[in-house]
Amino acid sequence: MTDHHLPAGMSADAAANWPPQELIDSFLGNFDFEFRPGEASEIGDDEAAQAAARRFRDTLGRYCSGVTVVTSVSDGEPVGMTCQSFSSVSLDPPLVTFIPAKTSRAWPLMQRAGHFAVNFLAADQIDISNRMASRGSDKFADTEWSTGKTGAPLLAGTVGYVDCTVHAVHDAGDHWIVVGRVQDMDFTVDDEGASPDPLLYFQGKYRTTR
Repeated sequence: MTDHHLPAGMSADAAANWPPQELIDSFLGNFDFEFRPGEASEIGDDEAAQAAARRFRDTLGRYCSGVTVVTSVSDGEPVGMTCQSFSSVSLDPPLVTFIPAKTSRAWPLMQRAGHFAVNFLAADQIDISNRMASRGSDKFADTEWSTGKTGAPLLAGTVGYVDCTVHAVHDAGDHWIVVGRVQDMDFTVDDEGASPDPLLYFQGKYRTTR
């Protein structure tokens, strides 16, 4: 693929792992629940491997993180998935990362679009998290959103967001490491300059700061 086919802000190596359109078209749902890396993986029947995987998940589950919804657009329709595995990467240039499973149905659609937004959920948005985590049709029907700079959906009522183009994609076992270059960002504050309480995830359960 030549550079003139790449969306603005995307590095040349980002397209290296693009799936074929036939594979994308075969997906029946657009949404995934992406929490700890390895959580969606199929370990098989080996008891030792299952025990090691559970230990890995349980240990990483002690790391508290925020909950996000990663959104994009496919064929003019919004797509999204709930995602815990998100982090900042670089200040200059501004880069962030999230880590979808290779079994993800939403990620190939986002990769094909070449852009995504990461919406940081507030403590009162558990319903949105659960809705975006399910697989089915039109999970945005009861969700207020606007269009970001890249074209990705920005959810209303969040703590903040980063709107990104796909910068690079790296193979990482049973997951992809997706690096996004931030094109736009904002956060919510009230009249006193305070942000909404964030939605957190710890030991397999939603938590808040209160």
